[in-house]
Amino acid sequence: MTTRQTFSPRDDDIDLRALIGTLLDHKWLITATTMFFFAAAVIYALLATPIYQASATVQVEKTVPSLPGLDDIAQTLGASTSQAVTEIALLTSRTVVGDAITNLKLEIDSEPEHFPLIGAFLARRFTPTSPGEIAAPLGGMSRYDWGGAQLDIFRLDVPSQLLDQQLNLVAGQNGTYTLSDDDDGTLLTGRVGESVTARGITMQVKSLHANPGTRFDVVRHARLPLITNLQQNLVATEQGKDSGIIEIDYRNTDPVLATRLLDQISALYVRQNVDRNSAEAANSLAFVKEQLPQVRLELEQATQAMNTFQTRAHSVDISMQTKALLDQIVAMDASLQQLHMQMSDMQRHFTPQHPSYKALQSQIGQLEGQKNDLQKQVGRLPDIQQQMLRLARDVQVSNQTYTSLLNQAQQLNIARAGTVGNVRVIDHAATDTAKPVWPKRILLVLGATVFGGLLAVGFVFLRQLLNRGVEDPAAIERLGLPVYVSIPRSELQRESAVLRVRHRRSTGKQNLLAVGAPADMAIEALRSLRTSLHFARLEAKNNLLLISSSSPGVGKSFVAANLAAVIAQAGQRVLLIDADMRKGTLHKTIGGKAERGLSELIVGQAELPEALRNVDGVGKLFFISRGKIPPNPSELLMHSRFTTLLESLKPRFDLIIIDTPPILAVTDAAVIGHHVGTSLLVVQFGLNQPREIALAKQRFEQNGVPIKGAIFNLVEKRSAGYYAYAYYAYAPAKS
Repeated sequence: MTTRQTFSPRDDDIDLRALIGTLLDHKWLITATTMFFFAAAVIYALLATPIYQASATVQVEKTVPSLPGLDDIAQTLGASTSQAVTEIALLTSRTVVGDAITNLKLEIDSEPEHFPLIGAFLARRFTPTSPGEIAAPLGGMSRYDWGGAQLDIFRLDVPSQLLDQQLNLVAGQNGTYTLSDDDDGTLLTGRVGESVTARGITMQVKSLHANPGTRFDVVRHARLPLITNLQQNLVATEQGKDSGIIEIDYRNTDPVLATRLLDQISALYVRQNVDRNSAEAANSLAFVKEQLPQVRLELEQATQAMNTFQTRAHSVDISMQTKALLDQIVAMDASLQQLHMQMSDMQRHFTPQHPSYKALQSQIGQLEGQKNDLQKQVGRLPDIQQQMLRLARDVQVSNQTYTSLLNQAQQLNIARAGTVGNVRVIDHAATDTAKPVWPKRILLVLGATVFGGLLAVGFVFLRQLLNRGVEDPAAIERLGLPVYVSIPRSELQRESAVLRVRHRRSTGKQNLLAVGAPADMAIEALRSLRTSLHFARLEAKNNLLLISSSSPGVGKSFVAANLAAVIAQAGQRVLLIDADMRKGTLHKTIGGKAERGLSELIVGQAELPEALRNVDGVGKLFFISRGKIPPNPSELLMHSRFTTLLESLKPRFDLIIIDTPPILAVTDAAVIGHHVGTSLLVVQFGLNQPREIALAKQRFEQNGVPIKGAIFNLVEKRSAGYYAYAYYAYAPAKS
């Protein structure tokens, strides 16, 4: 005995065949979207303004020599001795970038106007045959630059309200120009080479080469936003960990400007580094230069005083003992003078509590004590010797101090001039004009094409996910509604729907697909429905057939009209009634106008012979239109005259098909359903959801109207899953 196991797929399983089928069903949408992105990428790659990248490299050397074993300890603790992080911040600082902007006059931006889309492309392709040649304007459009136009502004000062505002400069004849604002209001007029001031604006154009009438966009940028924007575009990175080698990159549409800017930044950065390292020597030199005039004056005064005393005392020399004391005192005073100068310099850097400051104070105190001892010895000398000693001491001390300061100033000058920074430029800025960094045409086209394809696929899957409409008749049958027929969508049916939308008013022309294209697959499906209804009506209480739907726009009227035509073509007398007295459109399909129809029959404004029409081309098909739209359609249908009308029509026709409004919109269909023997519900492929269909069925049943079955309309072919496989075009062969 064999046991067979069956496995049912879970809801969360991925149906690869269904996914591939969905892609195949929308292959034209995916292909069209992909090709659109491909074409757009190709056009952009050809027309886009190329962007070039300039690069420069600087090296930062270590300034503090490491002690023995210090590097090993730093590596053990994970410390980094690289100064690259600090130097990158200095390299891209506002000071360096701002000075570079000033030197290159980047605050003033001027660009010629180009024809939209292709103007810049044509201007870049222009090749002058001689220096300064300007391309002739195409089609007389002289306001645009077609190649060769140049504007160099030496100076442009504007009021604060015009900063970062676009101004328009129009080239005139013989080097003249006109500057205007966005509203074409003239601000000033001038000539190349001349400085012009008007309305708070000062402007001087250095050179202007353009056809008369060519317009330039001129902007005077605010300094801080310009610096910030340029800092964001500068990319400085260290090449290797702790290598101290920094690479600087900058991108711009002008390769010459990009190169010049990086050269300026590199040079200013090196200059700043040198100035920073020589700052101590410069400060000391400034202090020494401040002291030199005062010491020189003191030397002159001391020399003059000594000469005057020697003349008055008739003495030109001092004794050997006094000479020895003089040398000691002079040496002592010179040392004290030097220490006092060091104290003045130290006060600029340290507080009195600093150990170095206290040590210097201690040295000065010791020397002052030794000097006091010497002064006591001098006090024992005769008065003339004391006076002579004091004056000689002042001269020698001042002379030694002045000489020492001169030597120190010269040494500091040499130290400042010979200071070398710890950074240097390894590679000066360079730009490869043959290979712009953007656009990378091959990668751009490939990326855009892939993105377009993925976008289309994502859109298809998203729409499939959001569209929960029924696409399989089995889903309808699980709701308790047998599917009588699946009507495939045909191109002729789609064109017919488009025509009905365009002609909102009835043109009086017939638009029956069963008459115009009897071999269409949709009509073949309706013939199958005709056969099914023949057996279904055997158990019906009368010959009235109701066709309704859950929502509008599902092709209900199309099914009713063409089904009536197909049954009439089989030899039966068929009456088609448009019972949608709100928005009925059957008269547009059958032909004629809506007036003199059902609403007039019910209220007694028309007789049956006036409302009953013969349908051209179908001998046994008759039609009653909806009539004028009444204010109370539901009340009219509940009137006894409507019942009387149906009873009078039953014996005169083999089948009466009634087209009703959607059941979920109004109650008209439920009211009519009490009179009919067979009721069918039209469901559109991919539109009506299972919950909506179940609610429509429930609404009918709540009103005591059983639904016999469903008509699956506008079924589309699917590469995976259900599709209309039962109907094939089988037209007669042409002779």
